[in-house]
Amino acid sequence: MATQEANASKSDAGTRTAFVTGGTGFVGINIVDQLLAKGWAVTALHRADANVDELKARGVTLAEGDITDQGSLARALPDGVDAVFHAAASLSMWSRKNAEQEAVNVGGTRNVVEAARAAGAKKLIHTSSVSVYGLQAGTIDETAEKLGRTSWLGYQRTKFLAEEEVRAGIERGLPATILNPCSIIGAHDRTGWARLIRMIAEDALPGVPPGSCSFAHVGEVAKAHVAAVDAGGVGENYLLGGVDDRYLTMVQVAGRLLGRKVPEKVLAPWKLRAFGRIAAAMAAVTGKEPRVTPEGAALATRNLFADSSKAKRVLGYKAVPLEDMLRESIDWLRTCGLIDA
Repeated sequence: MATQEANASKSDAGTRTAFVTGGTGFVGINIVDQLLAKGWAVTALHRADANVDELKARGVTLAEGDITDQGSLARALPDGVDAVFHAAASLSMWSRKNAEQEAVNVGGTRNVVEAARAAGAKKLIHTSSVSVYGLQAGTIDETAEKLGRTSWLGYQRTKFLAEEEVRAGIERGLPATILNPCSIIGAHDRTGWARLIRMIAEDALPGVPPGSCSFAHVGEVAKAHVAAVDAGGVGENYLLGGVDDRYLTMVQVAGRLLGRKVPEKVLAPWKLRAFGRIAAAMAAVTGKEPRVTPEGAALATRNLFADSSKAKRVLGYKAVPLEDMLRESIDWLRTCGLIDA
């Protein structure tokens, strides 16, 4: 294949080669940027209907395919690639998408693992999530029980099962490392915390969640992925937290940066959970995904912090001030015309 031949020649010349899934997404495009900054030759998988303008602008090799299609993965993934970065996932918090989410997060990861093994990839870096640890409270580290195994939240359960697919690949000889980011903020976000930022900019924020979490900078998350190729232990998890704070603080900082008035108090947990149930009932009639789901409300009412000591020690991971993360995200949204404030 032309893709494989081009990358093989680059590898022969001493350039390391990477294959990235989810390269058109928030975390994926940041991983691509970090790889390019370090001189890697990058092949990015993309679906047929994906917008690949940002990838084209970076000059990466494009490979059409879908992680749910094993055949397309086999055709797209170059032989002997130095590292596969699996960042593609379904992030939905709506139960009506559970079946689709399982196909993407579990079946898709199984396919990536098998394709990486068949192509002789030297390392797999799997983007998991703190969600595999489930609805816990307080501060956790990598030794905490992974309650995602039995979680009623589809995202938590499928991300746990995706890790199991990676571990099955390890048992069959594929070297792999697993990274578990927390709440990620930064440039190129359109659907995560950027949704809340845009609501603030439009004076459309109905209320502030009462919970708290660890906020991670997407650039540092991406750097940790690249560092994990050489420094990450096979089969090891690395939690990527950062700044521990309340959602209220996050909203207030974003409001100040945007010049918008925001609520001074949080919603009562029972109100947010009730709102999620009502919105889900309405969505069952309209078929449109609600802004707040029961699953999302359950997460937003918890206080979950992650200890990133292991990632800092092994991968050189760093925390970034919350205001810096939010300013980066807001500046990028403005540049793209996604907010006017």
